[in-house]
Amino acid sequence: MPTSPLIECRDVTVYRGNARALDRLTLTIGAGEHVAILGPNGCGKSTFIKTLTCDCYPAIEEIPFTLRIMGRDRWSVADLRRILGIVSQDLIDECTRGTSSDFAELPRRVTGRDTVLSGFFSSIGIPGHVEVTPEMARQAGEILHRLEIAHLAERPLNQLSSGEARRLVIARALVHDPAALVLDEVANSLDLRAAHQLRETTRAIARAGTAVVVVTHNLSEIIPEIDRVILMGGGRVLEDGPKDRILTSDVLTRAFDVPIHVGRHDGYYHAW
Repeated sequence: MPTSPLIECRDVTVYRGNARALDRLTLTIGAGEHVAILGPNGCGKSTFIKTLTCDCYPAIEEIPFTLRIMGRDRWSVADLRRILGIVSQDLIDECTRGTSSDFAELPRRVTGRDTVLSGFFSSIGIPGHVEVTPEMARQAGEILHRLEIAHLAERPLNQLSSGEARRLVIARALVHDPAALVLDEVANSLDLRAAHQLRETTRAIARAGTAVVVVTHNLSEIIPEIDRVILMGGGRVLEDGPKDRILTSDVLTRAFDVPIHVGRHDGYYHAW
């Protein structure tokens, strides 16, 4: 088992425009650990993920910062994809928008299988100048079967529901067999059935041995396999610990600044 943490972040500050989105953020996520990063909109959750993918960069201030993945602070993009499979709402929108009716000029349909295979090329669909090897095809087929979405392989992505498309984008992130899957607000706008299917897919991935990091503002997305919750607010960690200590009415009321009541059923938490 790896001895270095999956993610080590210390005193990281990030600005979005003139606003300080992360304020000397400090947290560590262990290799193989299932974790939820919870907090209200604007608390810095997604900025933290964008910092991991180098879409945002830490500010160089008086206090030195540390940002390491598996013990290293420098990664090639290709190597990083083998460590972190990141699925964000931005990526989902990019994948699905590229196959909508607004893009009728596309030379061919982008199928579910194309979407999964595109993970090998960091593209939307399969570029015309690349070759899909038999090994790539085999790995994509295995992921489709593993997530129980093989029936979507030949379907055009623009004919699928939002939930089906999101499960394919998750499969896309898994083709490199990463050490961890990071899901950043991926259940937004899903109906009850699609949200349930997405949770079951996430549980299957966690039980199969891939670490899962769920970034969310919604308690229902925190699957039973997750034991630890990192609660963020104002670009910092407010609370960090076992979910039965963090997911309480008092703690969440303070974090979200609104009266919250928390209940639990069958391993899931819910708030009202």
